[in-house]
Amino acid sequence: MPPNFALKAMNTAHRVLLKASHGRFGNEFGGMPSLELTTIGRKSGQPHAVMLTAPVAQDGSFVVVASRGGDPVHPAWFLNLRENPEVTVSVRSGPQQRMRATILTSEQRAQLWPDITRRYSNYAAYQKRTSREIPLVRLSPIESR
Repeated sequence: MPPNFALKAMNTAHRVLLKASHGRFGNEFGGMPSLELTTIGRKSGQPHAVMLTAPVAQDGSFVVVASRGGDPVHPAWFLNLRENPEVTVSVRSGPQQRMRATILTSEQRAQLWPDITRRYSNYAAYQKRTSREIPLVRLSPIESR
């Protein structure tokens, strides 16, 4: 299970790679688009950004995996969006857009999980490391009024 320091270091390295390469590297990993998810801290009320990959992308929505590398606890970004589901997302270093985060039900997860783990085996390995059911979260654009 990665310590907080390692997770923060990976996020920093990802951002440095994106910036140093002017977006040529780091916008995709293992065939998955990378995205920057910004949540509002449930305790601080301040914005917090994290780099993630999305194993499912369709119709302007994305599904992200709250794996935290198979840790026994949920990642902070997941706890934040559970409290406040309005988030900001930048996909492949593109413009930020407001989105709504929806935690998939166990039934919805059961439909997607086999395909995700077949295509991206690292997620199956993460699930084997923990007794918690790793949540899936759908990020969908919020329609402008």
